[in-house]
Amino acid sequence: RFCLPLVLASLPTMATGEEIPPALQDSWGDFWLFRFFVNAAGYASIVVPGFLLIQYFKRRNYLETGRGICFPVIKSCVFGSEVRSVHQEDGSLPPRAEPTESSTARQVFKLLFCAAGLQASYLTWGVLQERVMTRTYGATETDPGEKFKDSQFLVFMNRILAFTVAGLYCALTKQPRHGAPMYKYSFASLSNILSSWCQYEALKYISFPTQVLAKASKVIPVMMMGKLVSRKSYEYWEYLTAALISVGVSMFLLSSAPNRHVSTVTTFSGIVLLAGYIIFDSFTSNWQDALFTYKMSPVQMMFGVNVFSCLFTVGSLLEQGALLESLRFMARHSEFTAHAVLLSVCSACGQLFIFYTINQFGAAVFTIIMTLRQAFAILLSCLIYGHTVTVVGGLGIAVVFMALFLRVYARSRMKKRSKKLPPGDTPVQKV
Repeated sequence: RFCLPLVLASLPTMATGEEIPPALQDSWGDFWLFRFFVNAAGYASIVVPGFLLIQYFKRRNYLETGRGICFPVIKSCVFGSEVRSVHQEDGSLPPRAEPTESSTARQVFKLLFCAAGLQASYLTWGVLQERVMTRTYGATETDPGEKFKDSQFLVFMNRILAFTVAGLYCALTKQPRHGAPMYKYSFASLSNILSSWCQYEALKYISFPTQVLAKASKVIPVMMMGKLVSRKSYEYWEYLTAALISVGVSMFLLSSAPNRHVSTVTTFSGIVLLAGYIIFDSFTSNWQDALFTYKMSPVQMMFGVNVFSCLFTVGSLLEQGALLESLRFMARHSEFTAHAVLLSVCSACGQLFIFYTINQFGAAVFTIIMTLRQAFAILLSCLIYGHTVTVVGGLGIAVVFMALFLRVYARSRMKKRSKKLPPGDTPVQKV
């Protein structure tokens, strides 16, 4: 029993081939791989009984024989109403509202409002994310302070607020009749939790600019998941832009800056966590795309996914005893409390701005705004936290964003051309 801690403690050093900073190796229990399996075991303690219950109700033909006060709840969770939409364009994207007769100034104001809301929400979210995961709290002249280490608690904070906001929005506004079995949200929820956890953990091992570029390159695994999950096919320009993004990211990662400090070092653990983030996030988007075949709004999707996210994370935190420890950390450091709450507020507000922007102006405008946000996030992180970027790395960043804008332009041209096709011709489905 003494071998496991020794092996886990030695894995980070063996994997990276370099000395791990003392802050990252306080104990073998803080190693990300150990925490990942502990968290996964906590989720499994909820998923496995739930799976067995679902199988039991289906085999028993509960939809035909069930009675009693629990029947509506079980029916909604296990069977749903099985009402699917006949056709929905662009998968998970809601149909864009046709512009009403309004002045140009009003439309410009709406666009500026959406752009400002998205930029403010996600730029603040990015800065706070790096602050919480890479800096200490409570440092004085005699005390070096302590770092917050439990990424799962931050995921829980984000999800509980998003769940509350989505629930209030659904209660106060008219929504489509819900038809999807509730348990189907759990798949997207689980992958979403794991992708968010990997995203937070990766900042312990890589720089924030590296993480942003990795997010930009996730179109590649999204395309791969689209082929596997949804059997999608793609145009030549989609493969071209994916290749350009790969080249740009490779240029940035392989460039070396002189006098790199610990926070900018890219380690093997960081790369593995980034790969985990991209894989899990790609599955999430494609699974949600499949779920949108049911009649539902994006806010209903947000509510359903976050219901299970809260259930999984709070269950795992309670089993580990980490919830009370995180709350005690919040009590010791009021600055961390403010950062964690603001982080959650920015995440929830950002999701609402996403829905509103797509509904008002379409996916192309939204993609341009978010691409600019990624570029601004890298610049802001370098200014605030002192990350260095070489000339080759800067060229890599330029190649990535050039490919992203080329992707937006090509997609808008393809949509215009598809509108002119005869009714019998169907365009190739896009990511």
